[in-house]
Amino acid sequence: MSDIAFQLLFLLFLAAIFAGFVDSIAGGGGLITIPVLLIAGIPPLESIATNKLQSQFGSASATIAYARKGHVKLKEQLPMAAMAALGGAIGALLASIVPAEFLTTAIPFLLVAIAIFFAIKPNLGDLESHRRVTPFVFGLTAVPIVGLYDGVFGPGAGSFYMLGFVLLAGYGLLKATAHTKLINLGSNFGSFLVFAASGSVLWKIGLMMGVGQFIGAQIGSRLAMRNGAKIIKPLLVISCIALATKLIANPAHPVRIWLGF
Repeated sequence: MSDIAFQLLFLLFLAAIFAGFVDSIAGGGGLITIPVLLIAGIPPLESIATNKLQSQFGSASATIAYARKGHVKLKEQLPMAAMAALGGAIGALLASIVPAEFLTTAIPFLLVAIAIFFAIKPNLGDLESHRRVTPFVFGLTAVPIVGLYDGVFGPGAGSFYMLGFVLLAGYGLLKATAHTKLINLGSNFGSFLVFAASGSVLWKIGLMMGVGQFIGAQIGSRLAMRNGAKIIKPLLVISCIALATKLIANPAHPVRIWLGF
């Protein structure tokens, strides 16, 4: 039994490294860690709560790496991160009220739309484009809304943050990625506080996976800074499609039930 337990923990640790790597570049780390937690026999609520703990290490690791190279100014972005934390906390409180069927039905199609946008939009690189809203307005609207979603449901939140930074704030892909990590850290932290208060977090597993997340995010963020949009864009598209496919692959997904397969 001890050998089995060690193998499961090692699997979770390796999954966390890979998740931190992918998430630091394009988001979607939960696509890797939550299924692995469930496979390990951890109940859904505890899996989601523990995932919120360990994912913060990856977000923090990537944020530190990007900040060191000047891609994000932490002091200027802290108010935005606080708004994301508020949205995440409210979302976690509403998780039992919001109908999950609506989210599981709509989110895959939104993720596919995001993938198509990033795949076909011309001249989408690391250079900044036209800004449609001020940072103040963006921080009061898009950030807490996505944070709310992150607390209620979670999968794809990083992709939604990325879309907002590129489409509304006019950021280039590398800058958007760097800022997404800090904001995602905020919404993860806000929702984590609610889950922790309910006693749903498995601390030892979460902290162990957090170490893996930290390592993976360091590797991924450095690769992203070295290659910029050349790696961020394709990995973001792949991440969105993979997450949408994973959600629809669930036999209980409303679309599959409606189509009868």
